[in-house]
Amino acid sequence: MASVSFDNVTKVFDDKSGAIVAVEELDLTIQDGEFVVFVGPSGCGKSTTLRMLAGLETVTDGEIRLAGEPVNNVSPKDRDIAMVFQDYALYPHKTVRGNMGYGLKIGTDLSDEEIERRIQEAAEMMGIEDLLDKKPNSLSGGQQQRVATGRAIVQEPEVFLFDEPLSNLDAKLRKHMRTELARLHSELEITSIYVTHDQEEAMTMADRIVILNDGTLQQVGTPKEVYYRPTNQFVADFIGSPSMNFFDVELRENDDGSGEFVCEGHFSYGISESLCENIAQNTDDDEFQIGIRPENVRVDTNASDRKTIEAPVDVVEVVGSNNFIYLDLADRETCVSTSPEIEPDEGELIDLTFDESDLHVFEKDNGAAIVHGHDETNGTPEESKVEL
Repeated sequence: MASVSFDNVTKVFDDKSGAIVAVEELDLTIQDGEFVVFVGPSGCGKSTTLRMLAGLETVTDGEIRLAGEPVNNVSPKDRDIAMVFQDYALYPHKTVRGNMGYGLKIGTDLSDEEIERRIQEAAEMMGIEDLLDKKPNSLSGGQQQRVATGRAIVQEPEVFLFDEPLSNLDAKLRKHMRTELARLHSELEITSIYVTHDQEEAMTMADRIVILNDGTLQQVGTPKEVYYRPTNQFVADFIGSPSMNFFDVELRENDDGSGEFVCEGHFSYGISESLCENIAQNTDDDEFQIGIRPENVRVDTNASDRKTIEAPVDVVEVVGSNNFIYLDLADRETCVSTSPEIEPDEGELIDLTFDESDLHVFEKDNGAAIVHGHDETNGTPEESKVEL
């Protein structure tokens, strides 16, 4: 196993239209044996970061270290890294055994017996022992992915790199392979870096998640840290499905120290004195963006008037275990996740409410997080992977 460090790493591509900054001043340390997932929208720099670590892209500035040693000028074959690609990259004319052992045959001086031992062990681990004499074109997508992963295992590397390895699989098989990769990491305990655009994969697999946007690091944390304490509005919006609801509001304080978040012309929501005080300790502003996740909003006709918001139903999506109710609120599409028993009619006015402990408050100008409501109520969930 080995730690991985990015020290102020920048990657700039030269284009006809000018320089393109793909990754900008990335500072990050990944510990021995961690399973870290890089996630973000297309073009955020996650795959470029992986390719720089693998040696497939040069570093424009900064330093990458593997087990404490700089690797900027080390050739890819000497970095002791194994990579699993999105398109599997299997040789069609070779058998599964030939694909798994080829890298060892040409890149090491291991004996044929040792190579065969590694192949057999990896095949057993991936459940593909009966496929060793088959060729890739006779295998399903899931089987090809297992072969590609087995090919990486036989190298016994210091670090595994996974570049969107499940994106070509159907939804059911993706979930199954996520479980398999998590089991594999638990068995091998090899430092693993996984790149995906799928935030659900990130939330269910990672020890820590690295969130990038436009080449810039946004937040690093456990799944529950980035879910319940997003560092800014971008992270809050990107992590979670359906996405968090956001509203532009003004904070108006009452004589008793409590306050109201007022979305002018649409609604007001009453908040406690303690939340008002916490906001005041962090900023002098009185205009914010508040966020509330769909699963934290309730349809409730008995809620306090200070905490009730009325809105018309636009669309109801029935997805089995729950319903997604979409509403037109404050000129924004707002989503509420409810139990399947709650299924209002289109156009019906419904009363909504939520707990202050589930509220997130962000700077209006730059989106930086100011307060997370559960910090005030000691309702922070225990640290673990989020179940989705």
